Amino acid sequence: MFDVLIVGGGAAGYFTAITIAEKNPELKVAILERGKEVLTKVKVSGGGRCNVTHAEFDPNELVKYYPRGEKELKGPFHTFCSGDTIAFFEERGIALKIEEDGRMFPESNTSQTIIDCFVNEGERLGVKVLKNSSVVGIEPIEKSDKNPLGGYSVESIQKKYHAKKIVVATGSNPKIWKLLEKLGHKIVPPVPSLFTFNIKDERIEGIPGVSANVTVDVLAKKTGQKVTIDLKSKVASKTILESEGPLLITHWGMSGPAILKLSAWGARVLNEANYKFTIRVNWLPEYHQEAVLKLLIQVKDVEAKKTVLRTHAVDLPKRLWVKLVKASGIASDTKWADCTKIQLQNLARELTAGEYAVDGKSTFKEEFVTAGGVALKEVNFKTYESKLIPNLYFAGEVINVDAITGGFNFQNAWTGAFIAGTAIANKSE
Repeated sequence: MFDVLIVGGGAAGYFTAITIAEKNPELKVAILERGKEVLTKVKVSGGGRCNVTHAEFDPNELVKYYPRGEKELKGPFHTFCSGDTIAFFEERGIALKIEEDGRMFPESNTSQTIIDCFVNEGERLGVKVLKNSSVVGIEPIEKSDKNPLGGYSVESIQKKYHAKKIVVATGSNPKIWKLLEKLGHKIVPPVPSLFTFNIKDERIEGIPGVSANVTVDVLAKKTGQKVTIDLKSKVASKTILESEGPLLITHWGMSGPAILKLSAWGARVLNEANYKFTIRVNWLPEYHQEAVLKLLIQVKDVEAKKTVLRTHAVDLPKRLWVKLVKASGIASDTKWADCTKIQLQNLARELTAGEYAVDGKSTFKEEFVTAGGVALKEVNFKTYESKLIPNLYFAGEVINVDAITGGFNFQNAWTGAFIAGTAIANKSE
């Protein structure tokens, strides 16, 4: 019999175990991990460097990076936020560094530093780790004379265990979600989040690696109407699926923060569209179409004798400028003086309102994030305990919380794990 069984040996599971064992050393804690290794997602995250958290220290601002969970996480982040994560690692001799975009990594630049920290802490605190123990059954035990404590029977492919309390920290695991459904929880159907857009288009073909700061929004493919969702962020408070930030042209289409933010905020809408939709890109986000047209007319007067292709008329990567000029129907040897008004209008449109057909998605590196999971209204966010089933707790992405890329998904894991672990450590039988 264990006091606490934690299902899942990932970031949230380990952090929960460490929190419980540190705050209440008398409790017997074990982790059930389905694989032969623990913390595998930590290992590959952030390109193998582990994007531990983000340098946003205001809980009211931090929640704005979560398409699902913004309202629910406000209280938890006031309890355990990014600064607490930094303190946790620094107390264990691990310094973190802040990069220009706010992402935070260990100074060692390797995720193995974080893995070693968790494994060593677990061993020091006496946490038992049971690997190759995929869970196939979770059953509450009725209190009786024979078993006055009740608790849970947890069956793995190896053997059956008993525990007074359990924490489910399995991330996006359909088999575990089915077990939780059997216990009475509602599971919000999972759909992918954080993905890149597959686009075949001559305007971006052959120039992978080119990037620009853009605004981009999603249009309904057939009607040209904007797809709408409830978007509450710094960028927009209106109900329009749009984003701003760096866009990266790739071999298969488009990626970068602007695209990834769209994929996260629009995870369900884009899934319903079967990942076939149209985006509109403004490559010059500080300008609208009419302003760019006026600028091009001025350039025509000033640079009349130069060819359009060779003129650096706007602040765009040269290779992209060449592609957009050609897409506007302007030949490579055309001089500004010879440009027609229609050609300049076409170029202004390409620069500020070019439409691109998206046909499918690709996974963004190793950032496999899913929107979906245990319904948020069924979780008590003061303790991360189930509102339906006593002594059943959750941590991490097993619940319907997910974030954009940048260390925010890990911060959700640390926060939920700390609160669940603290609640368990302090709870009397």
